[in-house]
Amino acid sequence: MRIGINTRFLLKGRLEGLGVYTQEVSSRLVTLFPEHEWVFFFDRKFEESFIFNDNVRGVTVFPPARHPFLWYSWFEFSLPRHISKQNINFFFSPDGYCSLSTDIPQLLTVHDIAFEFYPQGIPRLVNQYYRHFTPLFCRKAEHIFCVSEQTQEDIIRMYGIDQAKTSVVQNGCSDDFSPLNEFEKQRIRLGLSNGQPYFVYVGAIHPRKNVLGILKAFELLKASESSLPHKLLLVGRKAWDNAAFDQFLSTMLYRNDVILMDHIPRDQIPGLIAAADAMVYPSYYEGFGLPVLEAMACGVPSVTSVQSPMESFAGDSCLAVQPDDIQGMSDAMHRLAINQDWRTRLGKSALERAQKFTWDNAAGKIAVQIEKLLAIQKKK
Repeated sequence: MRIGINTRFLLKGRLEGLGVYTQEVSSRLVTLFPEHEWVFFFDRKFEESFIFNDNVRGVTVFPPARHPFLWYSWFEFSLPRHISKQNINFFFSPDGYCSLSTDIPQLLTVHDIAFEFYPQGIPRLVNQYYRHFTPLFCRKAEHIFCVSEQTQEDIIRMYGIDQAKTSVVQNGCSDDFSPLNEFEKQRIRLGLSNGQPYFVYVGAIHPRKNVLGILKAFELLKASESSLPHKLLLVGRKAWDNAAFDQFLSTMLYRNDVILMDHIPRDQIPGLIAAADAMVYPSYYEGFGLPVLEAMACGVPSVTSVQSPMESFAGDSCLAVQPDDIQGMSDAMHRLAINQDWRTRLGKSALERAQKFTWDNAAGKIAVQIEKLLAIQKKK
């Protein structure tokens, strides 16, 4: 059998959420099924390091798909031709997109449908594409993997998808994320924050992520207790619609305590998180919220959103607040900053809970559906 995977988010040195998911899952699947051939479809020249096994070959499919018109061209014209040319038996797409123009079975991972609830934070053309095509992708797919119960409930309710066609496959966490001793933490802090303790946010910067709320809470924290030495590290690229963020940042009294870090190599992220006092991740909406899990695996507590997937899997190892409650967020940060014993207890609880979430488990659940498709294909 020949199995295709959409690997267009495997970008050397620029792995974000979808790229991490694609890497962790696909690298395991090709090992779980060594007797089958795997074809990775990239949208640009790819690094050989992403060819994870001897049974994998990479194919570049043009054009590079980073715009709605190019998404359509890639998935509906270029990709189907290559699927046919490579004699692919079925196709797995880990980034929420699939092709409507091929008749082979497709497996699809949907991470979230945030655009249905927060369209104001997404460029108009992008939002139109998502809202038109995502329901079609979900109906086209043979099976849909949802990274949380919230995402599963959302697509069933919004798109009328049969629950039997879906399964919840929660994200895992790389072994690279683990606790550090105090000496290692201080070494990292010396390089990042001049040796001072810090809060950290990891992710793209745009309105749904509520990074503006983090800035406001941090400003309030420092204004209420200026003797606190803490810094705030914002780690991630600026995405879109950040005028309000930029304006507030430029007027902050404690602007010098905010450190913006863009395009950080992926291998530096674990240490950066592990040396923090806390992760601050109060998104308005998330399908899963992987940075919170990564912080948990480092023994680092989080301030995150109430009634969210993050609160669900973090449980008593996090402080959950309403995303718009700036005072509540600031109070949570203050409590974590001044009470080391309590912070340590939360960190231990976080570490214990994180052990339940592994990429091996995630890949294994996806493998179950692949085995079902393989059995069907063999009967034909």
